[in-house]
Amino acid sequence: MSCLFWYPGHELLVEDIVRAEGCSVWDARGKRYVDLESGVWCASIGHGNPRVLRAISEQGAQIAHAGFNYSCAIVEEAAREVLSLLGFDGGRCVLLCSGSEAVEYGVRVARMSIDRSLLLTMADSYFGAYGSASRRDASEWFLFDWFPCAECARTEECDSSCERWAAVPWDRIGGFLFEPGSSSGLVRFPPERLIRSIAHAVEESGGLFLANEVTTGIGRTGKWFGFQHYGVHPDIVAVGKGIGNGYPVSAAAFARGIGKRLAGREVKYAQSHQNDPLGAAVLIEVVRVIREEGLIERSMEISSALAGGLDKIRERTGRIREIRARGLMVGIEIDDDPDNSRTIRTHRELVRRGFLVGKRPNTNVLRLDPPLTISRAEIDSFLAAFEKALG
Repeated sequence: MSCLFWYPGHELLVEDIVRAEGCSVWDARGKRYVDLESGVWCASIGHGNPRVLRAISEQGAQIAHAGFNYSCAIVEEAAREVLSLLGFDGGRCVLLCSGSEAVEYGVRVARMSIDRSLLLTMADSYFGAYGSASRRDASEWFLFDWFPCAECARTEECDSSCERWAAVPWDRIGGFLFEPGSSSGLVRFPPERLIRSIAHAVEESGGLFLANEVTTGIGRTGKWFGFQHYGVHPDIVAVGKGIGNGYPVSAAAFARGIGKRLAGREVKYAQSHQNDPLGAAVLIEVVRVIREEGLIERSMEISSALAGGLDKIRERTGRIREIRARGLMVGIEIDDDPDNSRTIRTHRELVRRGFLVGKRPNTNVLRLDPPLTISRAEIDSFLAAFEKALG
């Protein structure tokens, strides 16, 4: 791989993958690996899903790419599909290429729609590779450290009697951008009471609630969207990764009220593959597969087996500090030394045994985000290999 710039901080452990199908990939020597990371959260319904491949072939044979001055019906159909999932009756949608794009597009629209300078978000959130959401400059963002809130015994809504809440400059907050669980790949879930309190405060002041569902959406957490675990209703939602099953398509969706706030103003953003029909065809088919095959409901059964098996391993080995799981988004925090040597060894040993998992650079956390189609047998095989790898 001497001709490539590689992902910063990520160790290249298998460099000759030649084929992928379902929940597995194979290298040039014919060795099979169970992919428990879905690529990078992306292959939500399995590599090479035949229905998605057929949709790509059929749409590609008609028209794959459209320009600035013309479109086709399938793009509108895809937008309606996303808006319907979100309950955004009368809303608007734009199809893009990456989750980073979808989040940034949503942030731009939000800033056009509010008159206060700051957006609030959790301090450990990750929103993409570029733009305002990536930089999170203090002049545009207020970062809320929610970790002490996880231990709070309070039962009522947050208010100014809490010094952490009182420290937020609410008079300057125009919106809240919420990532419901990824926590920069470390898999942490902020407390429901806190999120509901923030959402209520923002709504009461006329602000906007944005949700970054790039990693947590499309069934990953046992519901269509991660925010649904919190009983909140966002105005703007970004989806990506799993919505394309490995094809680069994403979407930014807006509730009906956002159009009224824009009052006819154009969003100054355009790129060559915006609202492409091929991406639209993939998006539609991914949603249909998940719905028609009951994959979200099925994934919860698999999730229960996975979390239960990990908990038993934790009890037997004493080498797992914490297991954080919601649906098929799982973080395993290893009880490790400061140099994370056990986590690194375990990660490498899992690859040697034929299992691919995520590892955030310079952390003691392994991440599991398998396709929603993964089998119970594959989960059981991983659990057996993981316990041995930990040793």
